[in-house]
Amino acid sequence: MVSERILPKFNTASIKISKEEGLVLYEDMVLGRFFEDKCAEMYYRGRMFGFVHLYNGQEAVSTGVIKALRNGEDYVSSTYRDHVHALSCGVPAREVMAELFGKATGCSKGRGGSMHLFSAEHGLLGGYAFVAEGIPVATGAAFQSKYRREAMGDQNADQVSVCFFGDGASNNGQFFECLNMAALWKLPMIYVVENNKWAIGMAHDRATSQPEIYKKASVFNMVGVEVDGMDVLAVRKVAQEAVERARAGEGPTLIEALTYRFRGHSLADPDELRSPDEKQFWGGRDPIEKLGAYLVKNKLADQEELKAIKVKIQGVIDEAVKFAEDSPEPDASELYRYVFAEDE
Repeated sequence: MVSERILPKFNTASIKISKEEGLVLYEDMVLGRFFEDKCAEMYYRGRMFGFVHLYNGQEAVSTGVIKALRNGEDYVSSTYRDHVHALSCGVPAREVMAELFGKATGCSKGRGGSMHLFSAEHGLLGGYAFVAEGIPVATGAAFQSKYRREAMGDQNADQVSVCFFGDGASNNGQFFECLNMAALWKLPMIYVVENNKWAIGMAHDRATSQPEIYKKASVFNMVGVEVDGMDVLAVRKVAQEAVERARAGEGPTLIEALTYRFRGHSLADPDELRSPDEKQFWGGRDPIEKLGAYLVKNKLADQEELKAIKVKIQGVIDEAVKFAEDSPEPDASELYRYVFAEDE
């Protein structure tokens, strides 16, 4: 078993959360989990093709960060594990599912598939198959926000950009170059490392000289934060603080969320490298169950309300599959469309 980091403690008494806020977080995580479970079913039934990377277990990171943003205004850049990020951004489940089925009604018009989800309407800058590829894209989005505000006088240009990436990406050149640039120019940027301990089959501790990624922020004179990525309330708190700093012109933040994927790297991965003890340790920290217990304990919801949410979301997922199955394939005559931005 790979050595475990000591997870940072979070005092829930230090925050105030309403029933409505708590249920929004819970529903978003349930949506992500149920969607991914259905993806696994559809993949093994031959309804999806190519590589499909699921997000099960990491839902607290997506929900905690993205729900701290302004929906449809701020920007989010994802990875090849992008389904749940898209859902948290507000992209309809039916459009994400249709994209995974390669249908014309998908959010990328059937051309992106699992790893290349995109939605301008929802501020989703894309999923990226190449490791660390989204980091410069998100940094560029943050730069244009700052440029429009300071050079062009647009006082409404206070959008924040968030970039999600894995622990493996923190050893790539884009990581260091972009963090340096963002710090120098005080860009409204939040870098979120989803450290799930494994870069495909390479254990994080074996691949980097400094396993505590958040400490790398000090090199760039920016704020670095370590957070329990299995606790949505803890993630939400540090995300809110990072967003506040970014909008105030105080520059970027590097957040390292310690999390874990409950499935293999992709649905083609037999997942034989991780030890049963490690999986059991992290499986006992399910973020959805943790939030559910918190809501019930603090009398913000009861078990019937939580069950009703799961029934509701199951209906959303079932409808999304039907929509995807009934949607048309992209027309072959449009093969060369959407190569360039002006080709609407």
